[in-house]
Amino acid sequence: MIRIQLGESTLDRTRIALSPLNELVAGLELVHRERANERAPWPYTEWVDRARQVLRDVPETAPLRVYAELYGTEHARKTPDLFTHVPIGARPALAEQVELLRATAHETVEEQFTTHYPEGLPSFLKPYMYDGERAFTLLADAMLAFWAGALAPYWPVMRAALDEEVLLRARTLAAHGPEAVLTGLRWVARWDRPVLSLPKRRESVLPAHDKRLLLVPLILAQDRPSVSTDHPEILMVTYQARGAAVLARKPVRPARDRLAQLIGPGRAGVLRALTEPATTTALAATLGLSPSTVSEQLSSLLETGAVARSRTGRHVLYELEPAGAALLAQFTDDSGPAEALEHPPHRS
Repeated sequence: MIRIQLGESTLDRTRIALSPLNELVAGLELVHRERANERAPWPYTEWVDRARQVLRDVPETAPLRVYAELYGTEHARKTPDLFTHVPIGARPALAEQVELLRATAHETVEEQFTTHYPEGLPSFLKPYMYDGERAFTLLADAMLAFWAGALAPYWPVMRAALDEEVLLRARTLAAHGPEAVLTGLRWVARWDRPVLSLPKRRESVLPAHDKRLLLVPLILAQDRPSVSTDHPEILMVTYQARGAAVLARKPVRPARDRLAQLIGPGRAGVLRALTEPATTTALAATLGLSPSTVSEQLSSLLETGAVARSRTGRHVLYELEPAGAALLAQFTDDSGPAEALEHPPHRS
């Protein structure tokens, strides 16, 4: 059991946020925990099958093995939080979080590794200490590849469930205060003022009197809350969100696709896949097309102003422009749930 001692100032600064990156990491943990089982339990069964296939068939995802080595089967020891960045803002995009991971400072790596591994650094973490720029670049690329194949197809319904969870908690926070929110987490945590207890195999007490409390709901947490303490200002607690049953839904697409009739099936598919900023390679993996084919469709969409292109380091990201989002919204009935649409980040 982990017992977190929350002071008044921490309680008063309780906030709720979404985190696609933490969702991705929770999914990797879930796959690793179920590795000895032929079938994962409902409602995770089909998602785990898909994730296993992506990890097996997409070579770019190989660096993600670091999470299995970090956490083991039960996340039984405290580990560095630099591999699960605290989200900045209430609804960050995956691309934003991945770029922060890619740019992890050596000072942060050195500080957290020294804290967590006083007995000596495990060999699988040495690339992040001694060749961090390359190691974190490969890890960031692996995340984008895994997201494209395993999470992007499910993200619209997952995001809808998470938005509902955040709305519910935010209303409780505004109307009844942070203690009511913590009491409402009773199926995954226990609140006995001033201690929030999380079920874990290890026993520890964490004083948190001078930090902000950030609650992050996850669909793939499988009833396993976690706490991140390395951030100097924020204590992040992730927990199982309601609505995991959405993973078992079968996608339904109408027989008549008006958007495809208007702009062509290739360009329509690319537009719909841009629920998050993505590279050509990631979009190709999501859509099951060659990168050259996706690049051709993106060129056409760029010319019409439906998408925008930006460069981050060596990578080119594509994202919806307002014109593209408006076009998708016009044909929502043809393209699945409206919650799939995301507003592109503001660019100055």
